[in-house]
Amino acid sequence: MSKIYEIFGRDAHSMTVQLLTAADVASLIPKNASIVLKPNLVAASPPEVGATTHPGVLSGCLEYLQEHGYDNISILESSWVGEDTARSFKAAGYDKVCKEYNVPFFDAKKDSVVSLGTPFRSISVSKRAAEADFLIDLPVLKGHSQTNMTCALKNLKGCLPDHEKRKFHSDGLFKPIAALGAALKPSLIIVDSICGDLSFEEGGTPVQTDRMFLGFDAVQIDTYGCRLMGLSLDEVDYIRLAESWGAGSTSLSEEDIITLNSPEGGSTYPEPSGLVRSLTKTVHQDRACSACFASLVRALYQCKEASIPVKEEIYIGQGWRGREVSGIGCGNCCRGADDCINGCPPSPDQILSFFESRFQ
Repeated sequence: MSKIYEIFGRDAHSMTVQLLTAADVASLIPKNASIVLKPNLVAASPPEVGATTHPGVLSGCLEYLQEHGYDNISILESSWVGEDTARSFKAAGYDKVCKEYNVPFFDAKKDSVVSLGTPFRSISVSKRAAEADFLIDLPVLKGHSQTNMTCALKNLKGCLPDHEKRKFHSDGLFKPIAALGAALKPSLIIVDSICGDLSFEEGGTPVQTDRMFLGFDAVQIDTYGCRLMGLSLDEVDYIRLAESWGAGSTSLSEEDIITLNSPEGGSTYPEPSGLVRSLTKTVHQDRACSACFASLVRALYQCKEASIPVKEEIYIGQGWRGREVSGIGCGNCCRGADDCINGCPPSPDQILSFFESRFQ
């Protein structure tokens, strides 16, 4: 069974180098391998907000790899639908890392694609990711408004063009995530859990958890992420499905975890607040895209903070396209509602402005 290496602290660069050294990763990479680093740049925000991978994780990987003689290295990522990857790239500080280590960055939205056969259906994937000799997955462990948790398996969704991301949501998200994990297995996963947001995938309410961990099995890594966040595997539907399709194993014992140092103040992981669930009690979601649903959740959170009561039923997602419903529609798919907040996706500010004018 694969081992997980864990380290505590806040220095992402140093922690990354120590994890790679402890796992002797260089001994596992072919000499002339093409190496692709896949971080999380879901939105244009600094890592302190709790949504994006710390640039120190990238610089730590690049320092370690270059010192061991690897020079065919690139960084690949795409932000979610509606966000400009280049803007996210700069907001997270990756431009400075790429310049310092002379490593190129590629936007998966603009890359040519290949079709991968999976247990579910064919999936269009960035050619650079699919053809990498050694794909390194660098997710942030955080909450997610639709899947409860996002980590190693879901982070692979950033290797897709936008039209495929939309298909994932049309397909219900869980099956395609599991299928992608079976077809595009990362060779290595390093999880940034220094300050992930345990409620929102786009950040904004980060929780300082001061740890990182490294492993080689995306299913096992996500299993450990669930354990840390106090979630059962049944609460993250794609993990067991990914296992059944050969993406990895949920088997995990204490002996599988190698801890490199001792945490300050104990190692108890804070539990998710359940905030998203409470905010979306009147929301009817059917195959909503992540960016659209996250915008709605963010606006509902801002309404809660401002004591604005949102009293009507809300409909969101591709499943409501062409259907008449009584209530508020969020996004272009829900124009059949009594009233609709247009956009694909609408921004949190647009949604908040609508709610303010309607309920204040």
